[in-house]
Amino acid sequence: AAPGCDYPAHRWCSSRDIAAACQVGSLCPSLPRPAAAPVQLSLYYESLCPGCREFLVLQLFPTWLLLPEEMLNITLVPYGNAQERNVSGKLDFQCQHGPEECLGNMMEACLMHEAKNFSTYFPVIFCLESGSSVTKNLEACLRIYAPELDSGRISACVQGDTGLALMHHNAQLTEALVPPHQYVPWITINGKHTDEMQAQAQASLLGLVCHLYQGEKPDACGGSKAPKFPSGCRR
Repeated sequence: AAPGCDYPAHRWCSSRDIAAACQVGSLCPSLPRPAAAPVQLSLYYESLCPGCREFLVLQLFPTWLLLPEEMLNITLVPYGNAQERNVSGKLDFQCQHGPEECLGNMMEACLMHEAKNFSTYFPVIFCLESGSSVTKNLEACLRIYAPELDSGRISACVQGDTGLALMHHNAQLTEALVPPHQYVPWITINGKHTDEMQAQAQASLLGLVCHLYQGEKPDACGGSKAPKFPSGCRR
């Protein structure tokens, strides 16, 4: 055994540290691999922006479904190009696509607040953003994706001080971006934003996350190129 290896042979492969001390790492096929940090993705968006909806529905949600939980950590910040004002001591928000968008932003913020768990609320947000109306389908989306959530609590949050506080928090997160956001959707990966990374994320988020992740790649990464389908189905 190597000097510094004070372990009996049957334990040499029991941990990475022992295998290293005994210089047998390459001989231990079943060693647990070191866990890699998840790719951290934050999406700054607004509920009625067509480009935001397209990215969330066609790139972000399918990528999240395909990859294991420990590989991708997503933060959603619904606010975007909104403006916050203090009108005689009360917070007021103006949104790019009007009051309906302010309502959609706040509904999604309140949904996240009530649900707590990302895997509970993300499918509901996907359902809202992919449907005909972001603001009118909450009950239906909850019935399908999160029947355990109480729509009454979400409505109370939207109509009360909690919703305003959540929007104020999202305003602060959005205003604190460096560099400041120029448009939405605005994507940061591992806390950074570049035009190039944004373009890659919008073209193939799955490919980008697979490329950036330092750990063992799952099967979904193996074929992150589009599958080739035969052209047409003749009778």
